Amino acid sequence: MNAHTALAALTGNYGHGDIVASHRHDEGQLVYAINGVMLVSVVGTTWVVPSGHALWVPSGQEHQIRMTGEVRMRTLLITPGAHRALTEECHVIRVSPLLRELIIAAAETPDSEPAVVRHVQIVDLIFSELDRAQRVLAHVPIPDEPRLKSLCADFIDNPSQESKLESWAVQLNMSSRTLARLFQKELGMSYGEWRKRTRLLLSMQRLACGVSILEVALEHGYQSPSAFTAMFKRTMGYTPSNCRLV
Repeated sequence: MNAHTALAALTGNYGHGDIVASHRHDEGQLVYAINGVMLVSVVGTTWVVPSGHALWVPSGQEHQIRMTGEVRMRTLLITPGAHRALTEECHVIRVSPLLRELIIAAAETPDSEPAVVRHVQIVDLIFSELDRAQRVLAHVPIPDEPRLKSLCADFIDNPSQESKLESWAVQLNMSSRTLARLFQKELGMSYGEWRKRTRLLLSMQRLACGVSILEVALEHGYQSPSAFTAMFKRTMGYTPSNCRLV
């Protein structure tokens, strides 16, 4: 196998709410977007993929992609076994500024012998960057129960909304206690834990777009940027300032 045939790139621009229907590839796919947030559902699990990050989906795994905001997608299809760093499990990585530019360059169609040589060099550099890419937590469980699933999707679209368990219970015509049990049963965590994790992951998109840490902290219910920064670093392993990659 040579580098020219080991990797191909796909491009696509989408509007808010657009959905790429459930499908699968013979190749593995590195799902990446220059801007916007993607919600990628793989075997009943949803991954939040903000700009500055990419999701690895192994070959043969069925997945659906839902767009939040305007999304400029640039994904890579990689032949199974072409690179040792790509596992048989989904995971999200941080995309370095260099990897970002390499992914964009890989989408150019080589139309001459020098261009083919350049493409091979780009593929080699992409694999080198994947070797050193940092994995991050980006898994948001989504319930199967249709009405609860719809409310969770609405929250992901607008994470700054002041939604309480009690108000969701009213919309679902059930008691707060019943809804709390349903959340625990469906997702293995409380409503508060789910909301905190979702807001944290989606805050990465705002930070990547250059919004100040103070503004993001206030949007997500924190009284100070220091409290938000401490929680972010404790969970993600790096500070919010490291999200400004685009």
